[in-house]
Amino acid sequence: MEGLFDPGLIQEWLSQARDWILANVLVMGTLLELGVIVIAATLAWLLARPLGNKLTQLQDRHAAYAVIKTIWHVIDEVLFPAIWLILQWAAVAIATAAGQRHGLLTVTSSLLAAWVVIRIASMMVKDRFWRRSIATIAWIIAALNIVGLLQATVNLLDAAGATFGSVRISALAVIKGILALAVLLWVATIVSNIFERRIQTAPNLTPSVRVLLIKLFKISLIILVALAAVSSVGIDITAFAVFGGAIGVGIGFGLQRIVSNLVSGLILLLDKSIKPGDVIAIDDDYGRVDSLGARYVSVSTRDGIEFLIPNEDLIVNRVENWSHSQDFYRMRMTIGVHYKSDVRKAIALCLEAANDTERVLTDHPPVCQIRGFGDSSVDLELRYWINDPMNGRANVNGEILLKIWDKFHEHGIEIPYPQRDLHLRTPDVDKLDQMVKPPA
Repeated sequence: MEGLFDPGLIQEWLSQARDWILANVLVMGTLLELGVIVIAATLAWLLARPLGNKLTQLQDRHAAYAVIKTIWHVIDEVLFPAIWLILQWAAVAIATAAGQRHGLLTVTSSLLAAWVVIRIASMMVKDRFWRRSIATIAWIIAALNIVGLLQATVNLLDAAGATFGSVRISALAVIKGILALAVLLWVATIVSNIFERRIQTAPNLTPSVRVLLIKLFKISLIILVALAAVSSVGIDITAFAVFGGAIGVGIGFGLQRIVSNLVSGLILLLDKSIKPGDVIAIDDDYGRVDSLGARYVSVSTRDGIEFLIPNEDLIVNRVENWSHSQDFYRMRMTIGVHYKSDVRKAIALCLEAANDTERVLTDHPPVCQIRGFGDSSVDLELRYWINDPMNGRANVNGEILLKIWDKFHEHGIEIPYPQRDLHLRTPDVDKLDQMVKPPA
């Protein structure tokens, strides 16, 4: 420790540091590089100010689209280092072409590139693990570029690989494929969200057509992203013809129902027979269609139960759609009136009760008619219309019946109940004796 504070040793270190600075820093080439860096930073700052104001206006213009607004905001945040990085790359290209030194320019470019990538990832990627992973990769690439080992590392990863038939897959190709897949999926998600938002606000498209367009667009994007990622690895896409044949065999043996549901879902979307918001009845249950999936249709009932009905069942079975072409639905109920009651008055009271009910439509007037003469009553049938069957049928029926009950009691209309009259006859004793008397 005493040797570290030796004045002679310290003076020697300072002398060596001065010689290194004079030989490497205070030289014309290094000073020119520093000047270029300062000029590039100044130009980037001057250009970023007006462009930042323009981006602020674009953020306000697309305020309704959260994804687009976020993109403009991210570009605004990295505008200065991004412009600086572009100018640095241009300076490195010019210096390389002129045969001048550019080590300091390369170091600055690498650090700026890592800064831009990390800044974008911190704003666009929500998951903490992926943000840290992207930052680590960016710093590793920047460090390798600074020390001049980036190309050697790339060559090493390219050499580590295996050959499958005529296709060679290296570690570098796999890394490129993973990175390309991640970036393309991220871009595809943004584009898909923008497209879905525009389709949902299109006034001239029905809900079923909107769902169909959105699903087809998403499926197409995923296929394109997968093909692009595979192509980036260097695999010929035509090689997937073999896999396509294998998939066809698998469909023929074990995936018939799944494919049938997928095709049935497309048919439902195309013919518009069932769409989100429709009220349908299947067997003894009815409910509102919440969503059309690739495999099933989600139907919610008044009891809070959600049925997941396979698309194929809606194609091959009978389905009642109460709102296919219109929302009007006619209800019927049978009412018995005593034979001694005023039937005309009873009909008028039934119509009055129906008209007093809020959910009964007035532009489709209710009708009450005699249905027949029963064993114990004159049978009336009340028919009325509603346009909100999803709000329930039993509740509106119960409300009308309660009003009829009150009005019948108020006006003396009797509601009969089943009864039987028994007539007892005294048998003729003489005839009975003749019937049971044995013959002589």
